[in-house]
Amino acid sequence: MTATLIWIVVALFAIGLYLSWTAGRLDRLHARIDASRAGLDAQLLRRASVTQELATSGVLDPAASIVLHQAAHAARQAEEDQREVAESELSQALRAVFGETAQVEAVKEVPGGEEAASELAAAVRRVPMARRFLNDTVGSARALRRHRTVRWLRLAGHAPFPLAFEMDDEAPVALADRPGT
Repeated sequence: MTATLIWIVVALFAIGLYLSWTAGRLDRLHARIDASRAGLDAQLLRRASVTQELATSGVLDPAASIVLHQAAHAARQAEEDQREVAESELSQALRAVFGETAQVEAVKEVPGGEEAASELAAAVRRVPMARRFLNDTVGSARALRRHRTVRWLRLAGHAPFPLAFEMDDEAPVALADRPGT
């Protein structure tokens, strides 16, 4: 009788330890999602800001400036439910303007253009990395939340189901090939 009671207590303790560890892991994943989402937001804001700065600097031709300025402004002002579309449109505008190296070379020839082109290339390169990091973390949290134990015992609490950030983040060819960025 005593040995059975001890085994029951040990089993309950082991189950409790496992559940506590799983809930802690899920909590850490949600914290990482929040941090990586903030990192992605910062990189998207930086990309839009650099694009808007370049568009208003007078370095580009008027048509390219208008296209980039409108796309960057729309990306910065987009509501959360429209953000993915607006950011994708900014990526498309960047590819349209900087699809050829001649445009980047023209920007580099203007005073301050080398710095602007380098800063834009760096901002464009960091967005896919930040998005990939967020989506990997979201995938891990989703996989853990799909386990029966997590669902049945509601170990996720009231946290919303994590959503990936899907957008077109392909870099313009002329900016992606810049050495030293």
